[in-house]
Amino acid sequence: MLRTKGFGSVPGRGWRSLSTGLVLLIAVLLICVSAALPMARGGGAMLRQITRDELQVTNGAVTALPDGALAIDAPSSRAIVRNAPEGADSQDAEIRFRYLGPSKADKPLASGELRRQIGLKLRAADSCNVVYVMWHIAPDSRIAVSVKRNAAHRHAQCGVHGYETIVPRRWSAPRPIHPGEVRTLRAELRGRALVAIADGRMVWQGTLPRVLPAGPPGFRTDNARFLLKYFAGER
Repeated sequence: MLRTKGFGSVPGRGWRSLSTGLVLLIAVLLICVSAALPMARGGGAMLRQITRDELQVTNGAVTALPDGALAIDAPSSRAIVRNAPEGADSQDAEIRFRYLGPSKADKPLASGELRRQIGLKLRAADSCNVVYVMWHIAPDSRIAVSVKRNAAHRHAQCGVHGYETIVPRRWSAPRPIHPGEVRTLRAELRGRALVAIADGRMVWQGTLPRVLPAGPPGFRTDNARFLLKYFAGER
């Protein structure tokens, strides 16, 4: 059973230990906040909202809210879409999120850096072979695109190896993310051509390497709390 440890819970106690009245109050507040998250729209493919049941969470915890939004309070979360076609030439994904601030516990990246971020995974064969479109929140604020490729298929085997940071052909800096704001990150992949759009504005455009992994879309977060809705589409 999923447990929610953020958003007003009592430190050191599980969800079941909260009083019935407090549980109801937290649930109402979560529904009200998540209702403000808008639906996906944009100039690319039509996207479909992905439910919690359609996600395979490979790391951390992702909690479903009654209205279909998702809550994340873990220092690290990773998820991909279940049963998505893996051979599609084009892949679009979008995440609409409210940043709630740092997670209660910090977990440095495998490189040792402590970074707060949220982003999209494309063609995610596994944790060692994936395309990342990440929005850094802190210590810097920018869109970073990288391709991770390895012969290995398990994180314990590949670790931080195989990353290639992709230099964009065009880019512009998005406005920094502040707690309480609702923001949007969208990625549109056509073959090797990738465009990233933040809040409806193009912020990254470039070409990925010739050899790319094949897998479903997904998302990841690090060291931050979010309410979000995730959308994906392939063709």
